[in-house]
Amino acid sequence: MEENVRAHRKTREGVVISDKMQKTVVVKVERLVTHPLYRRIMKRSSTFKAHNDERIAARTGDKVRIMETRPISKDKCWRVIEVIERAK
Repeated sequence: MEENVRAHRKTREGVVISDKMQKTVVVKVERLVTHPLYRRIMKRSSTFKAHNDERIAARTGDKVRIMETRPISKDKCWRVIEVIERAK
């Protein structure tokens, strides 16, 4: 059942840039876009606040996968599902 629910929710992969808040991490997600006029590939980034519960415990520098969820607070509507790679 849980796999079916996750099928239609957005997921992103990014790097944790801040873990100074309680139960919240800030994740930077980078993507490549083409410039509309010059056709040059550019790197763009977005930051998302994601809920970080105790069992996952992502830290600064970790590569994580986040999933869209219901609004948890004013700015937070993503949650960390897994840590892909730990920081060195």
